[in-house]
Amino acid sequence: MLVPPSTDAGTIPNLKFSFSDTNMQLNHGGWSREVTVRQLPIATTLAGVNMRLTPGRVRELHWHKQAEWAFMISGRARITAVDPNGRNFIADVGVGDLWYFPPGIPHSIQGLEEGCEFLLVFDDGHFSDLDTFSISDWFAHMPKDVLAANFGVPESAFAYIPTEQRYIFQSKVPGALAGQTVPDPYDTVPKRFTHRLLAQEPMVTPG
Repeated sequence: MLVPPSTDAGTIPNLKFSFSDTNMQLNHGGWSREVTVRQLPIATTLAGVNMRLTPGRVRELHWHKQAEWAFMISGRARITAVDPNGRNFIADVGVGDLWYFPPGIPHSIQGLEEGCEFLLVFDDGHFSDLDTFSISDWFAHMPKDVLAANFGVPESAFAYIPTEQRYIFQSKVPGALAGQTVPDPYDTVPKRFTHRLLAQEPMVTPG
């Protein structure tokens, strides 16, 4: 548009910003790009991240202060989480499915056979995906004797852990979900973190 409409007084802030115009973080087997108040100043209460994972690629276990909900755009993924009581959650999600993780809940995402792409939304416009707490980064900065005491294993078990954040890394495409069990004495979360939005019965309102 070369000439704005006559109703444009120049006082309305920009109300949209394309993911295609923002910086993309490229990793071997995946990418992510975010829009926050830095790109869209009016978005003070929401931030978005668009992410793609190829088959088997893992967005490593991480957590953040903001709540996260997601919409699956394409493909399939396996998500895992653990709550403050040590209870576990694991599920496969596909196109149209949602997930929600409250603040502080550690979670991971892995692309299945066809890979996946999804949209993440956070309840704080100042959120940045670079401000998350990643398990590999935490391990790299924690003394090995502390890690050993916490997990009840010898210090040698941590001899070859990464020295910096992995963020996205390659793994094998996991097997069927039915074969994934939670070992005793841990339990599963009482409420699911996922919802099959497109599988629910449509709500019809009078015209």
